[in-house]
Formats: sequence, structure tokens, C-alpha cells
Amino acid sequence: MATLAGVGAIAIWSLLAVLSRGAASIPPLQITAMAFAVSAVLGAAVLTARGELAALRQKPIAWLHGVGGLFGYHACYFAALATAPAAEANLINYAWPLLIVVFSAPVLGLHLSRWHVAGVLTGLAGCLLLLARTADFSAGALFGYSCAFAAAVIWALYSVLSRRLASVPTGAVVGFCGASAILAAWAHFAFEPTVIPDWPALASVLLLGIGPVGGAFFLWDIGMKRGDPRLLGTLAYATPVASTVILGLAGFTELTLLVLTAAILVVIGGLIVRVAPSPR
Repeated sequence: MATLAGVGAIAIWSLLAVLSRGAASIPPLQITAMAFAVSAVLGAAVLTARGELAALRQKPIAWLHGVGGLFGYHACYFAALATAPAAEANLINYAWPLLIVVFSAPVLGLHLSRWHVAGVLTGLAGCLLLLARTADFSAGALFGYSCAFAAAVIWALYSVLSRRLASVPTGAVVGFCGASAILAAWAHFAFEPTVIPDWPALASVLLLGIGPVGGAFFLWDIGMKRGDPRLLGTLAYATPVASTVILGLAGFTELTLLVLTAAILVVIGGLIVRVAPSPR
């Protein structure tokens, strides 16, 4: 069930791109602050109803891990989108599923067999097909690509290290979201103009706070702490592919044979890892 919760997070993250398009009129850091504020308020209401506000009392290492992961990832991710071609930066960012599987061996001591490696490489091939569709690298975009890769490393380490902090309750993520909202708001007021969103953009931000920048974090926390990070790391390759398909169905991009081929490779990669024999 824990791994299934992680799969739920992956499914929710596939809506990130289309919802972000809906809120495209709002500056990135403002979107981050607003979305995290929504998730923090809703999460606090749930904790209050359950009488679990004590979950917010955590050691500094837990706050460093949680806020550093959530805010650090999004700061690097949006910096990448602001300074490099969006499609390429987004796909470089999706090196994090590969890194989760790779980091699981040295950080958690989990067995990494040739089956896991084969599944990761197959899923990676699907993402590279999408990248090849729009690749347009230039020297001026190197900083953005570096930020995208930094985001991948941060999120992979955040995800894998969550298992080392398994004693930290998932409810603590509410506090991490609140702190991330405050940091994002400070950065927004320091570096961006404030935009009053129209109703469609506001609805997109609310949905982001409920789902991709909200509920998904809680499901992912459960999956990484008590599920199989190797399987989740491979299945996460479905996110950029599913996101592209959803954008196509919404009329924002064109669905081609290349996209469908990439999706098939991602599914095969996940199946390879799923049937990988356990070590004796």
C-alpha cells in the first residue's frame, strides 16, 4: 500500500504541467508561494481535526531535510525554466527518477540488480526520445540546464533520505510546506513583480496546492519511507510522458508516434523493475 501511495503521487504530478499552463500569467515564485500556502493551510486543518499538530514539533535535521528539499527543488526548477528552454530543462530535471534508483544502493543499502539497471535505462530511453524531439542546446542555456540537474539531485536526495528519517511523521510535511511558502514569498517580493491573478489562474493555483504542490508530497513521503524506492524511481519516468500526453489531450502540444513510443518504453521499464528477482 505504501508503494501504491507513491504511485498516486506520480499520477498527480502528471497534472503539474497543464495546471502550470493555466497559471502561466503569475510569476513562478509567486505561484510557488501561493500553492505551498494552500497546501499548508489545508494540511494544518487536517492535522487540527485529527489532533496531530504535535507532528510539527521536529528536530532541526528534519526541518533542514524537508524545507531544503521542497523549497530547494522548486527554486532550482523554476530558475531552470526561467533561463533555459522549458521542454529541455523539464526533461533534464527528470533525471531524478534515475538518481533515486541509483542513490538507493549506496544511501539505503538496497540491492541494485542488473534488472533494476535495465529498467532504469529503458525508462531513461523513453525520456531521451522526448528530449530529442525538441533538443536545442546553446551555451547561453547552460546555467539553466545546471539548475535543472541540481533540482534533480536535490529531489532524489530528499526522496531517498526520507527513508533515513522514517520516524518523522508524514504530518510534518505540513510544516515544511508552510516554511517553503514563507521562503518563496520572501524571494518573490525580492525578485518579482506581484500579479493579481484572474479567476482561471487562481483556480489553477488552488488545484496545484491541493494536488501536485500539496497532496502529492504527502503520498510521496509515505511511498519513500515505507515503499520500494527503486520501483517508484523507475515508475516516476511516467510523469513527463503522462504530462506530455495530458498536454496533448488539452490541446497544448501535438501527440505523435514518438510520444507514444516513449510511453511504451517507460511502461516496459517499470515492468522490468517490478518483476526483478529479490536477492537471496
